[in-house]
Amino acid sequence: MYLSGEIHTDWREIIGKGVAERNLPVTLSGPNNSHPDSDDCGAIICGMEEERRNWDALGGRMNAIRTKTLLEDSDVVVCRFGDRYRQWNAAFEAGFASAKNKPLIVLHEPHLSHMLKEVNAGALAVVADGDPQRIVEILDYTITGALPSPRDGADFVPIADRLGKGNPTP
Repeated sequence: MYLSGEIHTDWREIIGKGVAERNLPVTLSGPNNSHPDSDDCGAIICGMEEERRNWDALGGRMNAIRTKTLLEDSDVVVCRFGDRYRQWNAAFEAGFASAKNKPLIVLHEPHLSHMLKEVNAGALAVVADGDPQRIVEILDYTITGALPSPRDGADFVPIADRLGKGNPTP
């Protein structure tokens, strides 16, 4: 599973811990989470450039090798959009995943739903409360069939009880 997007919070660690605790057969990958290393990788490997655009081009291409390879190899892509920075890379990677027919899960805070409506429309699951633990629950369900306790607790009413069984007008 490729974990795309926001690099300034611990959402990846929360997912990794949850996957390990549930002993799920999932390997996690993602971009280089060190902002300075991501910026400087091309110049470190190929040599410094005098102009910012050339420096960025080297790093961007080096990171693209990593990103494209890991996205191609992934079975599922999670894109996290945070508040602090605009995650153009995550939007690009969500589009890449969608174009490659990779199952896409989008993770963001509720107030970003409008801005991400097109990205959300391309996802198979959207966690719009920003809780990375829900990603673990989605994985657990899709791999093992295990469901967590209902979010609504005792107020949860199964659909058959709420609206009846099956299609009343087949």
